[in-house]
Amino acid sequence: MAERLDYSGFDQKVLGGKGLFLVDFYSDSCVPCKRMSPVLAELEEKYGDNLQVVKVNIAYETDLVEKYQVTAAPTLCLFKDGVEIERRTGVQKKADLEKIIEENK
Repeated sequence: MAERLDYSGFDQKVLGGKGLFLVDFYSDSCVPCKRMSPVLAELEEKYGDNLQVVKVNIAYETDLVEKYQVTAAPTLCLFKDGVEIERRTGVQKKADLEKIIEENK
């Protein structure tokens, strides 16, 4: 299950971590965000140690929202070795996310 991160946890885990991190900027009241949750869980299960999925609640982590200029939920950002390499906004197809993960493993 995706770990929910705050600002300090984000810096430590995502920016300071090695490998791929898929960050889900979401809101609890966002219907499209809820539609993405099972897709993200499937990706996390499929890729195991090759991908870590983490969540950032945009209602509580406004500093991260501002820092990464998140303007809509869901916003999915793919980080590799602490650097953002891809960003998608809105509901995404699982196959499209798999493609960008495969290209960056």
